[in-house]
Amino acid sequence: MHQRTFTVDGRLDLRLTLSALRHGPGDPTIRFTPDGVWRATRTPCGPAAIHLSQTGDAVQVRAWGHGAPFALDAAPDLVGSRDTPHRFRPRHALLRELQRRFVGLRMTRTSSVFEALLPAVIEQKVTGLEAHRSYYSVVRIFGEPAPGPAASLGLFVPPAPDAIAALPYYAFHPLGVERRRADTLRRAGALAPRLEALATLPGVDASSRLQSVRGVGPWTAAEVTRVAIGDADAVSVGDYHVPSLVAWSLAGEPRGDDARMLELLEPYRSERARVVRLLELSGRFPPRQAPRMAPKSIAPI
Repeated sequence: MHQRTFTVDGRLDLRLTLSALRHGPGDPTIRFTPDGVWRATRTPCGPAAIHLSQTGDAVQVRAWGHGAPFALDAAPDLVGSRDTPHRFRPRHALLRELQRRFVGLRMTRTSSVFEALLPAVIEQKVTGLEAHRSYYSVVRIFGEPAPGPAASLGLFVPPAPDAIAALPYYAFHPLGVERRRADTLRRAGALAPRLEALATLPGVDASSRLQSVRGVGPWTAAEVTRVAIGDADAVSVGDYHVPSLVAWSLAGEPRGDDARMLELLEPYRSERARVVRLLELSGRFPPRQAPRMAPKSIAPI
């Protein structure tokens, strides 16, 4: 086991910040426990599991596995040490209220592009329930148990990019992932060494490069850059829910499209992802006027 303690300049809510990395309540890569947060990850040096806890302004990190030293070095970025939430000056009364309510929320930065791309591609054009089930299955079947005591919590390290690239497309079918998304995952796995280099670029540049990969559009790129490089301005254009959430919260309009969402978010350029994150945490959602997308399964087909 390796361990380290560090402090972050400014307020930090560890659990709130790292909740952005959880893909559904059963996500096998992360656990929130009374004593902190456990996370399994794959580093350039190998698999790692980390446990993070907070006492006052100090963050304690323990790590296991071949990738433990790398994971320790990455821990400050993971909890948002590079983020500057104090610079956010919201004009809207609701956003000022949410900023006070969720003080300590930071934009995480994992520096792991493929690891963020895996769930983002799986979540394309399906309901959250479907996506969470598929992601759980992909990680449990093609990943590996986390090193150290994290394994006893049921944590799994996400699959290696080359392992995903080597799979036939039909291996994903029983897991609810059709050929289009499966091929995008396989393509991204083969390109992973080049994709990981994007973690050093500004958000707009990383997004543009990601979209050069067939099957990766603006929505997917934003989902990746927001967590992989901590891009506080990444807006998921094309989302099913977010435009109406923004329109309802900031303008009292029950429905909104991407154009209206971008118009309302324009005053917060450079902080638009932070605005959306605060609105998602608010619990204020527009009134329902139509049935939700129904979950469907392609596995029996």
